[in-house]
Amino acid sequence: MALHLNLLHEEIREQRQRQRDPLKIGVMVLIALGTILFLYYMFSAYRTLEIKTRLSSIERDWSKVEPQVTAAQKRSAELNDIIKTTKVLEDYIEKRFFWGPFLQKVARCVAPNTQLTNVDGTVQDEYKGVTVTIEGTAAGREPRAAAEDLRQMLVEQLGKDYKDVKIEFKTLEDLDTIVNVSGTNMAMAHYILNVSFNPYSGAKAPGAPTTERAAKQR
Repeated sequence: MALHLNLLHEEIREQRQRQRDPLKIGVMVLIALGTILFLYYMFSAYRTLEIKTRLSSIERDWSKVEPQVTAAQKRSAELNDIIKTTKVLEDYIEKRFFWGPFLQKVARCVAPNTQLTNVDGTVQDEYKGVTVTIEGTAAGREPRAAAEDLRQMLVEQLGKDYKDVKIEFKTLEDLDTIVNVSGTNMAMAHYILNVSFNPYSGAKAPGAPTTERAAKQR
């Protein structure tokens, strides 16, 4: 059997050792990266578990509160409907025209020598105003002048509270009838007055709040 002597074994061993060192370093790097990734995965899993736990807690709390929220929303919708209906009724009440004050003003203008036989009025749509037809008779030495006095007084009285007041004679004619007023015989005239005005002025204009309503808003 032949005997071989390796006189360079130490150099060969050192060379092989040097070749193994990068491999070891690579393995160690891989192990370190794997450890870091594992730790990151565990941290992410923990955060996910924590978020799921908080979400479950919030869902449980919401399931308890949800019926109350739904009831509150339903009640809010009902109250809004009531408020809208109330506003419509309030606007209707504030914007409607009252005939009582108007007839009271007309009555103040009627002198003892004038007489009203017919009053016919109409409230226009969309707040365009009011039109009234007043028919009657006037007596006096100058019955036409008495009718004119009535017209002038109506213009003055209605102009205090209404705007765009316009009063014109549709008919003004003398009558053959003689009437006794306070012991004096007087001639008579028949008249028909066309009256038009806009009652929605000042604080009573559509959309303008009344004093009480403005006070509540303040």
